[in-house]
Amino acid sequence: MGNRNSYSKTDPDATFMRMKDDHMKNGQLKPGYNLQASTNNQYVVHYSLHPNPTDTLTLIPHLEQYEALYSQMPDQVVADSGYGSEENYQYLADEQINALVKYNTFHKETTARFKKKYPFHPNSLHYNEEQDYYVCPMGQKMHNIGTPKRKTASGYEQTYTRYQAQNCQGCPLRGQCHKSKENRIISVNHKLNQFKAQAREKLDSPEGIEERKRRNVEVEAAFGILKHNHHFRRLMLRGNQKVEVEVSLHAIAHNCRKLAANTSRKKPNETLFPWKGSHKAA
Repeated sequence: MGNRNSYSKTDPDATFMRMKDDHMKNGQLKPGYNLQASTNNQYVVHYSLHPNPTDTLTLIPHLEQYEALYSQMPDQVVADSGYGSEENYQYLADEQINALVKYNTFHKETTARFKKKYPFHPNSLHYNEEQDYYVCPMGQKMHNIGTPKRKTASGYEQTYTRYQAQNCQGCPLRGQCHKSKENRIISVNHKLNQFKAQAREKLDSPEGIEERKRRNVEVEAAFGILKHNHHFRRLMLRGNQKVEVEVSLHAIAHNCRKLAANTSRKKPNETLFPWKGSHKAA
């Protein structure tokens, strides 16, 4: 099975994944492929197939295939919160790609409800960067007690810093702050927090807000057209090679239909291939 934890007897290349609920609201666990697509002005400029149920592990191999296809990386990547991991942020920074990628709590953090519901969350605590300590809700310092490392499913190593309070005995907020019998310990990934801060600044900028709006009508529209308008909801073939051919035919057909529609509406001096020279991917 390689790095997978399941496979289908009828298609060994397919992985069992949690599909959307059926009409009876029953969860569906079926063999499938994780299809990733990059679009520009709703043209499919690249696609890739993955055995991973989650999107987090698909971004880097998808972009590597993109580079092999175009001999260059895209100038910019706009993606939703499913791709917001430390490994992906680091990769995009190393490749000098302008990353407008959300993380899982991006929208929640901006609401007053989140701050009210999670007043004891590590992100809500004051942090003194110079002396490297956190301050608990009762004003007690939480000092650095170690930096353990963890590896993700892809083998990427993350470093966490642990902070512990000195004395939680008799604290009136103890039951709300934490449930441990010992003094409270928090684990913080400073590198990931820095990437999140950078992402938040870009996403909240006028350009970021505009690109976020555009993403919804970019790649989501392409998937919607394929699945709803042209009924591409299920693969007819099995095996990586055959599935890739099937998906490529649908992508080519989609681009041909898009090109035909744009040709009929083409204005003077307007290019029919807006991704040339820009290489932006969503």
